[in-house]
Amino acid sequence: MVSDLRDRLAAIGEELADAALAKLRAAADGDADAASDERKITRARRAVEKAVHLLDGANETD
Repeated sequence: MVSDLRDRLAAIGEELADAALAKLRAAADGDADAASDERKITRARRAVEKAVHLLDGANETD
């Protein structure tokens, strides 16, 4: 159960990383709102990565 959640969150983290890169590209192309969106997505990715890390620790005690 915990490992399944961890895997799903890791996949979401990868999707968020891809979305952040797309926003960075859009910002480089002149999209004014893209830089702000990228920062939000990056913060969300970091939160998801933190959850993955916490669940990795949970696997050690399960």
